[in-house]
Amino acid sequence: MITINEKYMQRCIQIARNGAGYTAPNPMVGAVLVDKDGLIIGEGFHRCCGGPHAEVNAITAVKDESLLKNATLYVSLEPCSHYGKTPPCAEFIIHKQIPRVVVGCLDPFPEVAGRGVRMLRNAGVEVVTGILEKEARELNLAFMTMQEKHRPYVILKWAQSADGYIDILRENNEIPPVVLSSSRTRRMVHRLRAESAAILVGTHTALLDNPSLTVRSWDGKNPVRVVIDRTLKIPAHHHLFDDSAPTLVLTEKKQPNKIGNNIEYIQTNFSSLIPQIMEILYTKKLNSLIVEGGTHTLEQFLASPYWDEARIETSPVFLGSGIKAPELRKSYRMEQITVSKENDGHILQRFKRVEE
Repeated sequence: MITINEKYMQRCIQIARNGAGYTAPNPMVGAVLVDKDGLIIGEGFHRCCGGPHAEVNAITAVKDESLLKNATLYVSLEPCSHYGKTPPCAEFIIHKQIPRVVVGCLDPFPEVAGRGVRMLRNAGVEVVTGILEKEARELNLAFMTMQEKHRPYVILKWAQSADGYIDILRENNEIPPVVLSSSRTRRMVHRLRAESAAILVGTHTALLDNPSLTVRSWDGKNPVRVVIDRTLKIPAHHHLFDDSAPTLVLTEKKQPNKIGNNIEYIQTNFSSLIPQIMEILYTKKLNSLIVEGGTHTLEQFLASPYWDEARIETSPVFLGSGIKAPELRKSYRMEQITVSKENDGHILQRFKRVEE
């Protein structure tokens, strides 16, 4: 049976998701204020990076401030205790004389990491922690991974035919790629893009597919585009260089750091490519990455420890031959966490890498 604390924490997590795609590199956070009779008197979520935090939005939503002195503040992530783009939320809570705070999970950010809870307790505030902690952490896997592993949260994604191919064999981009996604799953892909900080493709995919890697079938911001182009083969007229989104080109060639408003060339050591990618994205505070292909690039990630999820769409279409899809081998430590079948026969699977 769900407890009162869990009930309100569920609401915090629910409203926190309204900030998806807009808060990075900060986390999504939701906050709920409840009066002594158990009525919700204020709610708020972190809307965008640099904007007021969830606790401030919830507190300022309360019309009668006298209610705060007997209220409980529920928040999915530990209130901050440092000056950043905004003042410390813990100080604001103390100033408003809120007597009790219930926290989902602690903030691993080094400048917080338990200090917010200590600041509140030292001021006489009753603090309860660890309510729906797993769910609160799951809400911010990208933020948690960035803080704890110093790299982005990596999602490997591809669509394949029923017989295990991602495309037909093509010699050039005059022949379009096979469309394996449905209109619904395409919207899901674009939603994922809108909620992610960066998206990556390899040279072969960039040459043959000429992808835009932007958000079109969903509302939201474009992710930073990352393309592997070791010897600078990709023509300047390709969509990746259209300035519609920031683009990082990873190459071993020496180039000017920036060309145009939105294109940055980064000289990269290809003998340790994936660790280099992780370091580059961490330095740029890009806390989540979708890897869209092709097969060679996806398999490089699969063979490394630098991935967290694999999301696979299997179409009912049979191709008979073509480019084989990546293979999820039994040697990979992972578990299937979701599987669903759409009405049009598309199967969606989500695997999560298990830590060794």
